[in-house]
Amino acid sequence: MVAAKNGSLLCTLLTLIANLLIPVSIIIFAIGFFPYKPFLPGLAEYESIEYGPPPDAPFDKVIFMVVDALRSDFVYAENSGFEITQNLIREGSAIPFTANARSPTVTMPRIKAITTGSIPSFVDLILNFDEEDTSSSLAAQDTWLAQLRAKQLGKLLMFGDDTWLKLFPDTFDRHDGTSSFFVSDFTEVDNNVTRNIAGELENEDWGLMVLHYLGLDHIGHKSGPRSPNMVPKQTEMDGIVGTIYEAMRDKDHLASTLLVLCGDHGMNDAGNHGASSPGETSPALVFMSPKFKDISPGFSAPTKPKDEFEYYSKVEQSDLAPTIAALLGFPISKNNLGMVIPDFLEFWPEARDRIQILVRNARQILTIVTAAFGPELFEESAKVDPCALDRSDVTELACGWRQISQQANDLVAVNELNPAWVLSMSNWLRKAQDLMSSMASNYDMSKLILGQGLAVIAILASAAAAGVQGTFTVGSLTPFISVSALYGLMMFASSYVEEEHHFWYWTTTLWFAWLASRDIHRKRQLSTVMGQISTLTALRLLRGWNQTGQKYAGEPDIVKLFLVRYPQLLWILSGIMYAFVAFRLLSGLQGLPLVVATTLTSVLISAAFSFKLAFTAEDSPELVVGLVKTLSDNFQGQSLLSRARLVFFLLSVVYAVGIYKSLHKGQPTSSSAPTLLHHAYTLLAMTQSRAVNIPLFLVFSIIRSTLESVELSVIEISTISILLQYTSFFAFGGSNAISSVDLSSAYNGISGFNVVAVGFLTLVSNWAGPIYWTSATNLLLLQKHRKGDKMVFRHHLSLLTLFMTVSVAFVMAACTALRTHLFIWTVFSPKYLYSMAWSLGQHLLVNVGFGSLLFWLGAR
Repeated sequence: MVAAKNGSLLCTLLTLIANLLIPVSIIIFAIGFFPYKPFLPGLAEYESIEYGPPPDAPFDKVIFMVVDALRSDFVYAENSGFEITQNLIREGSAIPFTANARSPTVTMPRIKAITTGSIPSFVDLILNFDEEDTSSSLAAQDTWLAQLRAKQLGKLLMFGDDTWLKLFPDTFDRHDGTSSFFVSDFTEVDNNVTRNIAGELENEDWGLMVLHYLGLDHIGHKSGPRSPNMVPKQTEMDGIVGTIYEAMRDKDHLASTLLVLCGDHGMNDAGNHGASSPGETSPALVFMSPKFKDISPGFSAPTKPKDEFEYYSKVEQSDLAPTIAALLGFPISKNNLGMVIPDFLEFWPEARDRIQILVRNARQILTIVTAAFGPELFEESAKVDPCALDRSDVTELACGWRQISQQANDLVAVNELNPAWVLSMSNWLRKAQDLMSSMASNYDMSKLILGQGLAVIAILASAAAAGVQGTFTVGSLTPFISVSALYGLMMFASSYVEEEHHFWYWTTTLWFAWLASRDIHRKRQLSTVMGQISTLTALRLLRGWNQTGQKYAGEPDIVKLFLVRYPQLLWILSGIMYAFVAFRLLSGLQGLPLVVATTLTSVLISAAFSFKLAFTAEDSPELVVGLVKTLSDNFQGQSLLSRARLVFFLLSVVYAVGIYKSLHKGQPTSSSAPTLLHHAYTLLAMTQSRAVNIPLFLVFSIIRSTLESVELSVIEISTISILLQYTSFFAFGGSNAISSVDLSSAYNGISGFNVVAVGFLTLVSNWAGPIYWTSATNLLLLQKHRKGDKMVFRHHLSLLTLFMTVSVAFVMAACTALRTHLFIWTVFSPKYLYSMAWSLGQHLLVNVGFGSLLFWLGAR
């Protein structure tokens, strides 16, 4: 008895140590892996060089129009709604490009690249989701906005995505910001921008007008790039281009205005972004002005892409910064890695002016290069000839600089421009850009090693906790160990990380097939056979519900083939699920007066269903047809905000009843409390999930019903819990790409940004399935607890902790070993962020925190 008690305490202590080490190791590793990059402070100034004063600028104002997620084909392809823009391209008033937006393809890092010309830190991806963050400000950095203000060309205006206000505090003289995270809004978020344009086009006091439209991006998130709303939105944006261009052509004070139309990033076939697929990294970029007719012969439009989404010439998104600097006549930002786009050199007829622009660009980048590698090889007076040294990226760069700088001096002397020299200079600039971009991460190896070491210690502690119990045999642990080890090894292959869902789908299917065969062999009953077949069928439905990953994200699946085409089927299945939850909630409310229980249940279910109906009518109106359309129209009146708050309030009442029943074990109905809490969460998860995913909870209920009839050991329950948590995450459409993060329900019941509330709702929205299986696992564990296994939850928690520590350690090891890999920022870094979410959110908050609370309430 004493030995068992001591073993129990030791198991608890070791599990506690392991769980405390998880966040510590993750944070330390993250600090070393995602450091802020240093930047050169202060504003750049024109250096006095031998080629004379800086050339005159052809423009004195700039209208910078960002259409969020404006993929290249949206503007240039045959089915585009940008007819006015295409006409301007044909007549030579617009010069088109495809920009290369480097990963991560989310707004904040892209705006940093556009305005500084540098390669942002990957940590900006995390900060992009925090609307209250100010640490990522560009107020102290050199940008073309700061240069515009220093040149005093006029006031700076901004209308649209308030990310600009966060990045540039106290920079804009007039502004009207809108939040980028209310992704259900296609119209108002853009109308708030457009309403400012007409008045400002009459004003003469500004030098910059930033317009950042969000509606097209929201349509992509909701319905994908082929949404019926997409072309009308493109036409709307094109109309704004036409309005601005007409004013530039007709108004004297706008005669020297440059209009830049661009996307901050593109989108993939599923309508999302954040990763590195060609669609996500290929936004459109168009420079427009009547002045371009003097230098552009015009281009065919619409046109065909050269390679997937590559239309016309391809440039780096960071090339925008030096190009705008040249066209408006101010120094290139100090931290710029972009190059002036050669197509615009025609504006300066003098050869010495064109040479000077390119040489100033090269010397500015050379400052960054020499700061990294030292000036010795790049100085003209260097004793060592870099061309004679062993070949390397640095010596090649130094050799190339020596050659083109000498040629520049010769060309200026005769005031002639050799096209071969321009090509050599462009190639040198691109090489310097690629070299410095590849060095964008300065890893802190000591922190990487420390974080990894703490993760290994956490593995040892959790393994010891599992071993102390002495109840697991090698045979029983084999499936668990195999899943953990195979999953860890997968982290070293980029393709496996991108398509991780296949591992969980097939592993879960094999595990359940083995359990089914064992159960059928033991019982030899027809009901058992039918139950196991229904479970395997349910797993097959999970696999096909939502296409995910990278390769086939936009391919047909159950949602696209059946629910979107036949929305009546969606609402029949959803109605069944709501009715099922209503019945179970009513059953769980035994002990309350019948009229109270019935009223509470009916009002809660009605409120939840009407909210989901109204939300879907706003979010995906094509799904609300027929009878449900009539119901939705009858429910009109209340706002989505008040509807959601009513649902959350009534759910809190149900939770309070469940907790009260759990704490008063003398009541005959107290045994139903855990089930009541489980179904209350199910309704919360349904509220936070997209309508097309609500039938998945019906599939989950089929699987859970079968599991309750099977005799399972603790190790088997823990293995099932892990498998179904991950399988359900991917079945809901999750992936290891940031583009799959669903923010559509992050503001349910919230009128403004609150980091705790939005964070909680985002977690429930994206991990609705895994949290469900945490709760469902708790019911299975309580079954064993009632049969006399008092250590069941401690055993289970030690196994979950062991799996999580192993997975975290393997992800860290993969990121460290592959830190120079081509896909480190596009595949492995996002995976690390998801590993953080799984370990800190799903494991510590849900499995440990929420799971412990549920089990304690049920086992009292």
